[in-house]
Amino acid sequence: MHDLNDMRYFAEVVDHGSFAGAARTLGLPTSRLSRRIARLEAELGVRLLHRTTRKLSLTAAGEQYHRHCVAVRDQADQAQAELARILTEPRGPLRVSCPVTLAQATIGPLIPGYLARHPKVRLELQVSNRVVDLAEEGVDLALRVRPTLDDSGSAIIKRLGLSHGLLVASPELLRRHGRPVRPADLERFDAVGMSAAGGKVRRRLLGPQGARHEAACRPACVADDLMTLRFAILGGVGVGMLPDYMCHEDIAQGRLERILPDWSLVSGIVHAAYLSRRGMSPALRSFLDYLGEKLSQDPDGDLVGVSPLGGADAPAAAAPTRPAATPSPRPARPGRASGRGGR
Repeated sequence: MHDLNDMRYFAEVVDHGSFAGAARTLGLPTSRLSRRIARLEAELGVRLLHRTTRKLSLTAAGEQYHRHCVAVRDQADQAQAELARILTEPRGPLRVSCPVTLAQATIGPLIPGYLARHPKVRLELQVSNRVVDLAEEGVDLALRVRPTLDDSGSAIIKRLGLSHGLLVASPELLRRHGRPVRPADLERFDAVGMSAAGGKVRRRLLGPQGARHEAACRPACVADDLMTLRFAILGGVGVGMLPDYMCHEDIAQGRLERILPDWSLVSGIVHAAYLSRRGMSPALRSFLDYLGEKLSQDPDGDLVGVSPLGGADAPAAAAPTRPAATPSPRPARPGRASGRGGR
């Protein structure tokens, strides 16, 4: 089979009208280019060019062969351009796994903006709290929230920010039963939580100057889904813990109030895990860049959440109007406080 490069060389020589002009375009020595065309003619067994000291002209066979060479060259250039576009333009399937609450409160509102920017990407979002195996399950990117990154194995990690668990309660519950001022006060309140080992919802709190406290609270509602717990807390069922990215809007709008702000729960590192930087698809790279752009961090590295109501690009909501005066909360009544009028 003939070297297809010779067909390109021949087309360039004819189009430039000289070996010297074609050699400059191709980046080849003129003598080498002349030898390649002569070899091509020998392999074909026909003269393609009439050569004189002043000009080149095509033979009848050369005219026909030139048309085919131009077609081959143009198709090769088109194929190269298409490949370059595929390698640089985000397109095709992108499989991402994400925990349920993070998807509902933060990632979900970002998806329309990303797909509007990159309409040729087909995003497949697996919303599950199950830990996925990136290689075994063919997942391109796993979004996770964990206290540490020690168990990330060989995955490449991109940190997106920190998430803090906040103790929150509804204003109605606090008006009815008072506001806890010490961690020990939590034990007088009904609690909502994801588990109740030994019949108690346990809160391990970190306070000023390294102080620690574990509160064991009576469970009013236990569910393994944070959105369900959020509804219970909003309804005044009890005091609960929610990730900041999930409840910041409720706090800003006055639907929830943070309690014991000087005490914190274990922070979670919001991060993206993927297998390798080598050969990373443009779709994956663009999605990581988009998350880094939209999930901004404050100077302390805390994740600035996205409103589940308005989305990432929605205008900021006006600050809630506070009443002119807030009556002092009544002290907690003896016994256990319940948002359902007691037991």
